[in-house]
Amino acid sequence: MTKVLVLYYSSYGHIEQMAEAVAEGARQVDGVEAVMKRVPELVSEELAKKSHYKTDQKAAVATVDELPDYDAIIIGTPTRYGNMAAQMKNFLDQTGGLWAKGALNGKVGGVFASTATQHGGQETTLTSTQTVLFHLGLVVVGLPYSFQGQMRMDEITGGSPYGATTLAKSDGSRQPSENELEGARFQGRHTAEIAAALKKGRG
Repeated sequence: MTKVLVLYYSSYGHIEQMAEAVAEGARQVDGVEAVMKRVPELVSEELAKKSHYKTDQKAAVATVDELPDYDAIIIGTPTRYGNMAAQMKNFLDQTGGLWAKGALNGKVGGVFASTATQHGGQETTLTSTQTVLFHLGLVVVGLPYSFQGQMRMDEITGGSPYGATTLAKSDGSRQPSENELEGARFQGRHTAEIAAALKKGRG
């Protein structure tokens, strides 16, 4: 089996929904097992409730040590000032031991994200997170234009060649559209296909 990890952080559920779609797309590839896991929350339970965070997420919490068990790691994060959320950065900053051993070299990676507004740092969040994956030795995969939904002009939509995205609106009331979820499924499927092909080629 080719093992894909969809590793995410979600405050209000938008990235959780996108992660589910990424995992769904990955599972469409024969011989692929896709697992959703989230990174630990850093804020207190009291503050999370006060801030109306979505606290009933079912995905298990990941550990850094398990990352080498996967053939592909697809990261989902909301945007914080054009960069990944602190919770995701904190988790990735603990991978120094894996980096030193080259434990993730040659694995496949990708990123998906959410922002409040159309131009709220979607692409900078994707590319700055990809930078971390490059340092860890991953082969980075985006969302190619063969997913033509990212070129739609008839509706407001996320999507970028660097990865799938969704728009949450400033108050978080907008949920991922079907086009955005389809972009996430496409990215999951595309990444899983590449991971499976690489694993087969390496024998």
